Amino acid sequence: MMDFSILTRYFGLYMEGFYGTLLSSVLALIGSFLIGAVVAVFRMTSVKGLRWFGAVYVEFIRNIPLLLVVYIFYYGPSALGFTLDGFKAGTIGLAVYTSAFIAEAIRAGIMAVPKGQMEAARSSGLSYIQTMLHIILPQAIKLVIPPLGNQFINLIKNSSVLTLVAGLDLMYFADGISTETYRTFDTYIFVAVLYLVLTLPLSYGVRIWERRLQRKY
Repeated sequence: MMDFSILTRYFGLYMEGFYGTLLSSVLALIGSFLIGAVVAVFRMTSVKGLRWFGAVYVEFIRNIPLLLVVYIFYYGPSALGFTLDGFKAGTIGLAVYTSAFIAEAIRAGIMAVPKGQMEAARSSGLSYIQTMLHIILPQAIKLVIPPLGNQFINLIKNSSVLTLVAGLDLMYFADGISTETYRTFDTYIFVAVLYLVLTLPLSYGVRIWERRLQRKY
């Protein structure tokens, strides 16, 4: 039988972990979107060096485990003479890892925009960067909101990796509660509910946007 008193006795710790997971996820989403947008533009540019860098970045990040990326940012800085705490290292690792997938989603959105718009903008005197920023990307973003939403949901779930570097996330505090109470199942059931509080509204929002796009296109 489940012990619901765990939730009331450790409510403060659950909320602290919930806040840590939410904050890390939001910061990582912003960072991953900015990095991913830049990498996507690199992959579409005619400059060979930038295009090569974008391709290598995406393939390298997508083909190594998330935990390894987090460890690189957690243990790597010590070789350079400074340190990052678990929260910062985990959040940066999440942002870098997710950015590779977001870059591909944005690139697919850019490719879905009719090529004639790029040609028309360039012929009117706009530079490649200006065309991307003012003409192509605004249209592409509308198309890639559903896959971006799915990536954000995955990012929230992946944030549980922060517990392995003492990142003060939901799983980190749940591990402590479980160790103290010996009620492992009960502890993590409550954690699952809190993750669903974060992910289900996003999942619902993504489905609504997908239906809007289907009606429009």
